[in-house]
Amino acid sequence: MAGQMYADKALGRQPFYEKISKANMAPLWEVLHGIITPTPTTPCLPYLWKWDMAWPWLQEAGDLITAKEAERRVLVLENPGLRGRTRITHSLYAGLQTIMPGEIAPSHRHSQSALRFIMHGQGAYTAVDGEKVTMSVGDFVITPSWTFHDHGNPSSEPMVWLDALDLPIVELLDAQFMEKGLHESQAATTAASTNLAMFGSTMKPVEYKPRSRTSPLFWYPYERTREALETMNGHSELHQCWGHKLQYTNPVTGDSAMPTIGTFMQFLPRGFKGASYRSTDSTVYVAVEGKGRCVIGDQALEFGARDVFVCPSWQSYRLEADDDCVLFSFSDRPVQQVLDLWRDSVG
Repeated sequence: MAGQMYADKALGRQPFYEKISKANMAPLWEVLHGIITPTPTTPCLPYLWKWDMAWPWLQEAGDLITAKEAERRVLVLENPGLRGRTRITHSLYAGLQTIMPGEIAPSHRHSQSALRFIMHGQGAYTAVDGEKVTMSVGDFVITPSWTFHDHGNPSSEPMVWLDALDLPIVELLDAQFMEKGLHESQAATTAASTNLAMFGSTMKPVEYKPRSRTSPLFWYPYERTREALETMNGHSELHQCWGHKLQYTNPVTGDSAMPTIGTFMQFLPRGFKGASYRSTDSTVYVAVEGKGRCVIGDQALEFGARDVFVCPSWQSYRLEADDDCVLFSFSDRPVQQVLDLWRDSVG
C-alpha cells in the first residue's frame, strides 16, 4: 500500500519536472543521494598493464607511424572503467611514449603539466625551454605548464617512458591551450647538469625568483633517488603500509614538485607484507625493480619490472614484495590537499 502511494506521488510530480526542465532546471532531491555519497565513488577500476604485453605493441607502433606524423607516438593507458575517455584515473592521463632511433618528437607547448618516467632505453633526450637532459631508466623529468618541449633519440635503441598529464583536470576547468613550436627542435641553452647544480643540492641561486609553482629542478635522476632509498633502508624503520617512501619536492618551497600531480618513490624489502591502506587519491604505480603484488579486494595484481598498475580512490589495498622492490607512483594528491579534500586510512 505504501509503495503504491509513493509511486502515485512520484507520478504526480512528473508534470512539474517536465515544466521546469524546459527552463533548464531540475529537482535536486531526485539526484541528491547519488551525488553526495557517504564515501567516495569512482568509475576507476583496479588494473595492471604488463610490460611484456605492451613492449611488442610499442615496437609495432614504431613501424606503423613516425614520431613526426603522430606528434607524440603514445599508447594511452585507459582505465577499464573509463574507456574512451583517455585517462588512467578520473583526474589523470597516462600513456607509454616511444621514440625510435634517430627520431625527433617535434617541439610544442600546452597548458597541461606533464611528467616523464623513463622505463626503457638509454640516450634519448628531452629539452624543456632550452634546457636539455639525456635520460636514463628510473629518471623522473618534469615538463611544466606552457613550456616548449621536444624529444629526440640519437641512440641505437628505442626509448620508452611513461607520460602522465593533468589533462582531465585542465579539461574540467576549460583551460586547454596548445601551441606548436617554430622549429622541430630547440637549441640547447642550458645543460641538465647546470640545472641540477643550481637546485639539486639543497641550495638555489640567490637571485632566483620562482616563475611558477612547478619545481625549477626539472630532472630528478634515479641514481640519487635509489641511493637515498638504500640509505633509508639501512637506517630507518619501515612504515607498515609502504616501507620506505619519499616524495619528490620543489627544492625552493618544499611543496610537491608539480602543483597538480604528486610523485613518489618507495622501497619494499624482500618479504615485505604491507598493512592495508586507502586514500582519496587514485594512485598509479610503476614497478622499477623487483616483483611482488598489490592486493585489492579479491584481486592480486602480480607486478614485475616496468609493469604499471592503478589503485582507485578509497579502495583498500596492500603491497607485498617477493624481491627488493622499487615503485614509482603518482596521483592528484596536491590538488586534493590544497582544496582540503585529501584523506587516508591505515588498516
